[in-house]
Amino acid sequence: MEDFQFPVGYHDLHKVKIFDFQLNRWHSWGYTSLQDMKAAAAKIRKLDDWKDALLARMNIALEQGRLLNAVFNCRAADFFVHPSDPDKKRIYDMFIDMFYNDLFKHESLERVWIPYEGAAIPAVQIPASGDNSKGPMVIHGGFDSYMEELLSCAVYFSNRGYDVILFEGPGQGAALKEKGLYLDYRWEKPVKAVLDHFGLEECALLGFSMGGWFCFRAAAFEPRIKQVIASSIAYDYMQIPPKALQALANWFMKHPRLTEVSSRWKMKFMPQEKWGVENFMYITGKNSIVDLFHEMQKLNADNLKSELVKQDVLILTGDEDHFIPLKMHHMQVAALKNARSVEGRIFTRKEHAQNHCMIGNTGLMLAVIKAWLEKVKG
Repeated sequence: MEDFQFPVGYHDLHKVKIFDFQLNRWHSWGYTSLQDMKAAAAKIRKLDDWKDALLARMNIALEQGRLLNAVFNCRAADFFVHPSDPDKKRIYDMFIDMFYNDLFKHESLERVWIPYEGAAIPAVQIPASGDNSKGPMVIHGGFDSYMEELLSCAVYFSNRGYDVILFEGPGQGAALKEKGLYLDYRWEKPVKAVLDHFGLEECALLGFSMGGWFCFRAAAFEPRIKQVIASSIAYDYMQIPPKALQALANWFMKHPRLTEVSSRWKMKFMPQEKWGVENFMYITGKNSIVDLFHEMQKLNADNLKSELVKQDVLILTGDEDHFIPLKMHHMQVAALKNARSVEGRIFTRKEHAQNHCMIGNTGLMLAVIKAWLEKVKG
């Protein structure tokens, strides 16, 4: 499979930051055209506009024979669809159908199901091109990601000699939608299932976004992981806000009824807040704000077990990440006291890679990972 093209530059597409980031993300990963993202942005005034604006661009791309753009315009449309919307599953199914049966029907891309706790998790294997493999690399996302959206990164490494496996763990993609598996911070469990299924004795593990937290948790308990790469890491999700807000959140949790009522009231007037909270409920299977907060609390430094990580580590951070403050990078580096080696790379606006997961210069991020792997494997 040929390399995807990773355009350089982060574009001012929408005044609402979370919309702006998502529109840039699909373009930066080599999937959508800048023209489509600009046209969709012009139609989006509020959250409810998102789905129709991106589906319209999907249809236009299909009419023009731009299948790659169409498939990922569909994925983009899916992103902000509310979990209770009947279109949520329909759009996901449409994306998956076009991805495997149209866009890559001539490639050896096939979802395999790996037995997992009475259900199964999906994976895709992409063998290294050429005869000399540099070893296996396992890649996963975080939060509500789909493994298919990481394909461009996977192809980059397979074309450079790595046998790549993409997978979805509990709370993600088909593991949630098809098998009903809810998010579980104990990421060593799905990683073990993947390594066992493919008979891997060692691998490099790359996690994106919340997957950066997950990959350290997995490495703490799975010695077959030899190299750990985290793209945008939140060392402790409870320590992301300033200390005053942390204290306020802890106070609210001592008053669960007030927390529930005030949060529900806030969600009535803030559609983006409503989507974020209810999407988190969707992937965790929780029905109350209080239960959801307790689930979020599990993503903390104690459960991460950084002191048990003994592998070579690379941490990649954008210095203007709007999700995760830069302090998390330094806290995570300091916590890896027993790692074989730790390298931190902070990307800047000058490099067009200052954002979450280096959106704006994906190619640079991947090149840095490649060079680091060659160095530590040397």
